Amino acid sequence: MARQILTLNQISVRGLERLPRETYEIASEFAHPDAILLRSHKLAPEDIPDSVLAVGRAGAGVNNIPVDACSKRGIPVFNSPGANANAVKELVAAGLLLGSRGILEGVRYVDTLAGMQDMGEMHRTLEAQKKQFKGSELVGKTLGVVGLGAIGSLVAEMALTMGMDVVGFDPALSVEAAWRLSSQVRRAETLSALFARCDYISLHLPVLDSTRGLINAELFAALKPGACLLNFARQEIVDEPSLVDALNGDRLRRYIADFPSPALIGRDDVILMPHIGASTDEAEDNCAIMAADQLRDFLENGNIRNSVNFPTLVLERVSGCRLSVTNENVPKILGSVLSILANENINVIDMLNKSRDEIAYNLIDIEGDVTESVLDTMRALNGVINVRLIGNCA
Repeated sequence: MARQILTLNQISVRGLERLPRETYEIASEFAHPDAILLRSHKLAPEDIPDSVLAVGRAGAGVNNIPVDACSKRGIPVFNSPGANANAVKELVAAGLLLGSRGILEGVRYVDTLAGMQDMGEMHRTLEAQKKQFKGSELVGKTLGVVGLGAIGSLVAEMALTMGMDVVGFDPALSVEAAWRLSSQVRRAETLSALFARCDYISLHLPVLDSTRGLINAELFAALKPGACLLNFARQEIVDEPSLVDALNGDRLRRYIADFPSPALIGRDDVILMPHIGASTDEAEDNCAIMAADQLRDFLENGNIRNSVNFPTLVLERVSGCRLSVTNENVPKILGSVLSILANENINVIDMLNKSRDEIAYNLIDIEGDVTESVLDTMRALNGVINVRLIGNCA
């Protein structure tokens, strides 16, 4: 029977092509789908049928997905970190240039000359007026990058190639991200230190309890006068009243962001874009391909890559029959599962177990006859969230 994938947004065809039509059905309406694939659709817990095994987000942010509710039901939520990184990086480059030169102001001024027909007069007018649009070059200026993951590391590298000095801050920097980062990126010990020394600051953080409103009055007070702040991460990271105070007090020269709000629209010292950071054909293709590949590997093999609520766990298949067991992260549950298999003379060939926060996840390759009764016995264990049989056990 073909697996059913429910799509709740327009998903790139290149991504959907990763799900073979012989084994997958894809539609925007299913009563009992095996998985959900979406982009920005707001998904409520009650919108997730009992049949759903996984949710895939063709993008990085998952604030539109009820992750906690999924965790309680043993449903991994996958995202696509880094797939749109280049698109965002290029928009940050545009933001840096818009923030350093009078580009927008100059373009708007030229538009006011639409009725001028005399080319000589136009030339004289432009020569007389262009000084008001003078800016400064980025070479030699210092960029602070807050968050050095997939996007932040690309932004840092780009700024270095533009001749900027780069200072980075990321207390949760992974080993993998550290290897990606150029040795020319200097480290700031604190956010306050970064704000005090940088001419431009670019934010690249997810929205977490620890990052919501992180850029606040205290940090704006430490800001190097005349600095420019770029936010192509999430709106909630910046405390808006503190931002407005910093702009009104001329502490912050300019704010450039991908998240319009009523309090900021129309200000001369603010440049707002309509959340277009990942709006490129390439980024949409890359996100959809990554999300589809991860869903397929999970449904067919139980493997987990880039889940926001489950541990990363990839086990090479050594048999056609595999069990995936999701349980609360407490002692003795795996031992009880293995005891049930032993009592049924079912041999374990290979196994991998990892945990993340309150969730433990297990892949167990076995040989032997696994009946529905055996699976039900496992499901009845206290602390077991779900059990799935993957592959042909005949």
